[in-house]
Amino acid sequence: MKRNIRRDILFVTTLLSFNTITTSGELVYQPINPNFGGNPLNGSYLLNSAQAQNTYTDPDATGSAFSQRSALDRFTDSLESRLLNQLLTDVGDGNEGTLVTDDFVVDIIDDSGNLFVRVEDKVTGETTEIQVNGLNPANP
Repeated sequence: MKRNIRRDILFVTTLLSFNTITTSGELVYQPINPNFGGNPLNGSYLLNSAQAQNTYTDPDATGSAFSQRSALDRFTDSLESRLLNQLLTDVGDGNEGTLVTDDFVVDIIDDSGNLFVRVEDKVTGETTEIQVNGLNPANP
């Protein structure tokens, strides 16, 4: 009994090819990202994974601008804000005034019920003028 090796190989190959055809199934795409129809509960997990893998740092970012400033700078800004607020409050009493800071010159003029606010940027030289009509200092 002599066996034919070619016939045996062909038989095994045919048998294996039928087996893989019968066990294969339909491929179904299941999205993971909730933006594309995936489970909404995956959103926080995907965001946290992306943030953990992010190695990019902004070269211009040095932290919070407020925390990097000195106490004197913060005090100066607070004082300038307070003085500008007081100047605007005094306009209601019929007073006028000018506030000069390192960066700006603010002129406030009350002309018979018309309020003119002129802001000049000392660095660039730009001037912004704001006019408010109908201001009556006698009836605030």
